[in-house]
Order: sequence, then structure tokens, then C-alpha cells
Amino acid sequence: MSSKTQSLSNSDLPLIGELLTIRVSRLTFPTHYSLHTTHFLANDLLYQIALTRIPQIGCVQARLLIEKFGEAAAIFKAPQALLEKTEGIGTIRAKKIKAFAAFAEVEKEIQFIEKYKIQPLFISEKNYPQRLLNCYDPPTLLFYRGEADLNCAKIVALIGTRNHSEYGKQLTESLVRELVAQKVLIVSGLAFGIDSIAHKASLKNNLPTVGVLAHGLDTIYPSQHGALAKDIIKQKGGLLTEFASQTQPDKHNFPTRNRIVAGMSDAVIVIESGIKGGSMVTAELANGYNKDVFAFPGRITDQKSIGCNYLIKNNKAMLLTDAAELIQIMGWEEQKKSVNKKQKELFIQLSPDEKIITDLLKMQESLSIDELNIKSGLSSSAVAAAILNLELQNVVQSLPGKMYALW
Repeated sequence: MSSKTQSLSNSDLPLIGELLTIRVSRLTFPTHYSLHTTHFLANDLLYQIALTRIPQIGCVQARLLIEKFGEAAAIFKAPQALLEKTEGIGTIRAKKIKAFAAFAEVEKEIQFIEKYKIQPLFISEKNYPQRLLNCYDPPTLLFYRGEADLNCAKIVALIGTRNHSEYGKQLTESLVRELVAQKVLIVSGLAFGIDSIAHKASLKNNLPTVGVLAHGLDTIYPSQHGALAKDIIKQKGGLLTEFASQTQPDKHNFPTRNRIVAGMSDAVIVIESGIKGGSMVTAELANGYNKDVFAFPGRITDQKSIGCNYLIKNNKAMLLTDAAELIQIMGWEEQKKSVNKKQKELFIQLSPDEKIITDLLKMQESLSIDELNIKSGLSSSAVAAAILNLELQNVVQSLPGKMYALW
């Protein structure tokens, strides 16, 4: 067994609280799979997984297909001519879809999912991390083991170097401790260094934490974090990945993983980082997703703070010194509800479009701009205009992550 990757066998399951296992025994399947088999038609998960395995169909193309056809099964049943007319698909990709035949491997993955109680999260489902939908390249399908709410009100990503200093450790532990009252979900990558410190500090302070992995849920990397992964699950946190079982933690998987860390969070905080590395990649991705990025400053001679200082200097991260600053900037202070709210609404003349927006926000605590566009039935420009007017009248407030709520 590799010293870097921990494979979990069946005998390990009692020890790790039925966290995961890795080896799925070889199974025998018919050599030919028919898309018209009743079993397959009743199991959309088969098509959801298959969609992620079609050559030349990435997350962007898959999202376009889902938007047009509604569900994965419909994509596979669609005529090639119709697939070709879908934006971003064309003839070559349409042929790849129609030619896909590796359903035996997909069925093995389903057996693994069912055996180890893994929760698949498809992009169109309610439990899918909704913040990822604001990214241009959200994962088509995620695999999740845990109980933490991936759509909770406040999500913070804590990231940093694997070779942390005592200063970085103290910053991380202090920040997590000061965020307890906010009931945030702490997200990180289960790596050595700042990642593991963030996870452990969350567990110590009874905050839920989620480790986002760069491999399948049949292994833990690094292997030394097997016990930490077990503790995360036991304390109602979670492990999340885009990768199917048998996927190893190859180098190119980590930037792919990092975009999930950035995309599912409201705020991304770089504790310590050199000028290069995964934390800098995550910060750049978060900026591209219009997320709020923060960094703790360090001494100009400290190699472990060069990356943080660079982000701050180049306006790619806001300087952060403590949790109070974060809470203030994110607008997480406890809001005093106006006792005259109903009276105020009586005196405000709302347009029909504004009335639609406020009615939607009355039904849900907050909605993203994309959700308002879809649910209102209005054009994007009409929604934007209505929200602007409502903000000017102090009826609607803007929240982090392009979310909106009533005052």
C-alpha cells in the first residue's frame, strides 16, 4: 500500500464508523447493455453517471445539455440530429453521446454508491450545493458522504500552505473559534497543513466541516488523515468529491477539486501561502467566481506569507486580521428587524415586477440572482432593474454570493 494513499478494506469499516471502503469485488455483467431495458429507464442515476464519462463532454457541455433536455436519461434517448443542434455540442460530441456503451462500469459505480451509502448529488437536484450553480463550470455530479448542510446560510473556506508556521496555526485556530457563534460551515481540502488544522479546529469547536477531495470516496489522501476523515463523519461533517471510485489523487485533480472549494463557499480565506501552490489557485478561481477573498498579512520576509501579501497588494484579496472584520464585511452582524416593516411596505408603491420579486423573497429567506431570474419568469434585465429599485428603497438587501433577501 502506498504511504501517501490509504486504502480502506472491509475490515476497517467498524474502525472508521462505516466511512468508506475501497475495493469493490469484480462483478460480471452482460456484454451488451440495452438503453431500453426497463431497469435502466427507472434508474436515472445510471444516466447521470454515464453523462460524466462521455469523452469530450465536460461540465460546461453537460450543463447545456441538462438545460435543454431536463434530465440525463433524455440526453441519451435524444436523436443525434437534435443533440447536434444543442449549443456547444455539434456533430462530433453528439456522436460520442450516441456511441457511449460503458454502462457495465457505470453499474459497478452504482453498486459502490449503494453499498457504502454515498449520496450522489446531480446538478439539477435540490441538495446539490446551490452556490456552485453561479459558477460557469459546476460539477455535473458530486459524491457525498456526511450530514453537513452543503447549502447552509454561511460557508467559509479556509485554505493555506501544507508547510505552515506556528503563526498560521494560531491564526486558523483563533479564527475558527471566533466564528462559532456564526454557525458557519468550514470547508477545506483535507490536506496537510492549514487544511487539516482548519478541520481539527472545527471539530474541537463543534462546527461542521467538509473535506473536499481530489480522488474517489474509496480512499483517503493523505493516508495519515484517515482518522481525521472518520472524525469528520462522526461529528456530522462530510466528505465531498467530484471523482468516482478508483480515481487516484493525481496531480491534475487538485485544481479541479479547488474550484469546488472556491465555488461552494461565500468567503475564501488564505491563511498562509507561498507565491505558488494550490491556495493561490483557489484564490484565483474564487475571484473568477466573484467570491469574497480574504488573506492574512505576514512579514515581507516570510516565505509562507508571500502569497497572502501578493493577493492583498494586487487587490485580489481583502486584508483580514480577525473574525470580527470578516463578519462585518460579509454583513453577518445580527440585523434588527424593523417593527414598522409592514407599515413601510404600505407606503411603498411597487411596480408589478418589484411585487413579483418581493413575493418570491417572502416565501424563501434568500434567493440567488439566477433563482430570481428563473422563478420570476421575467427577463434578466427586468429582474436587475427591479432589484436595483428595491435596494434603493431599502426593501431588498444584497448578501454575499449574489444572494438577495428582504430587509
